[in-house]
Amino acid sequence: MTSFLRSLSAEQQVSVVFVVLFGLLLLASGVALLLSLRERHRDLAEHRQRWRDYRALLRSSWLMALVFWIGWAAGDGVAIVLFGLVSFFILREFISLSPTRRGDHRSLVLVFFVVLPLQYALVWNQQFNLFTVFIPVYVFLAIPVVSALSNDPHRFLERNAKLQWGIMVCVYGMSHVPALLLLNFPRFAGKTAFLVFFLVLVVQTCMLVQHLVARGRNRPVAPAISQSFQWRSWAAGLAAGGLLGAALAGFTPFKPLPALAMALIACAAGSLGHLVMKAIKTDRGVTHWGSAGKSVTGASGLLDRMDALCFAAPVFFHSVRWNFNL
Repeated sequence: MTSFLRSLSAEQQVSVVFVVLFGLLLLASGVALLLSLRERHRDLAEHRQRWRDYRALLRSSWLMALVFWIGWAAGDGVAIVLFGLVSFFILREFISLSPTRRGDHRSLVLVFFVVLPLQYALVWNQQFNLFTVFIPVYVFLAIPVVSALSNDPHRFLERNAKLQWGIMVCVYGMSHVPALLLLNFPRFAGKTAFLVFFLVLVVQTCMLVQHLVARGRNRPVAPAISQSFQWRSWAAGLAAGGLLGAALAGFTPFKPLPALAMALIACAAGSLGHLVMKAIKTDRGVTHWGSAGKSVTGASGLLDRMDALCFAAPVFFHSVRWNFNL
């Protein structure tokens, strides 16, 4: 099967991937519909919340598939701009639910209109060494300086920590997705788009399976944060994402076993990151970044759909570079 896939042209491989991707999404949507009809008589708040989470994950899967298709069809440059816009909206959503003061305005302008474009410009120019340290080193040192110059010491550490965390997740994490398109692989030129396919598909599959298996009565690991994060459901999600990754090895520069390992790394990072973002939402007193499907920013709860990918992308990107010594 792997040799057959590698023998196809890039266009033919894309066609096969899209057939598989949208077929799986249609299957998952059909299963969700049947199960919702079966359990319609249940009126427990816990079940309603789990099904809302599951449907949100399905929507995020469809959204990411469409975003990837547009980015692939339009070229690397458009894909980078597209993901830059996604970063802008999810950061705006994060900041909107993190109270700010007048003294933060300079820092916010710096982040939205200087840091974010520069991060994606570094991706565009393939400055990967600077791109990986620009935010966690230079920006993290610059933000408190700009904030201090505003002469507002009230809850200074907390305010800057919130902003730095938002930048790390929404800009730094998301920017690693289009960076995968620009990696230079021997004997894999012109096919790096499949790495984004691979990453998005295995992470979303892991999250969907985890939420589906969590419908059982197993005890959550952190019940005050998430009812769907159980050891059994987490293991099932990792297994599903890992096996799918091994099955998709033919579309990637990986052999089946390394593809399995890369998929497990991405799934573990994404699912644990999703748990972290749920903890932040609990701390902020909201269940979703966009309540009832309507975001305070107009982005329709986009961060709910991207949080796992924001954590998985940098871990996956650096694992790939380390594995291939790129």
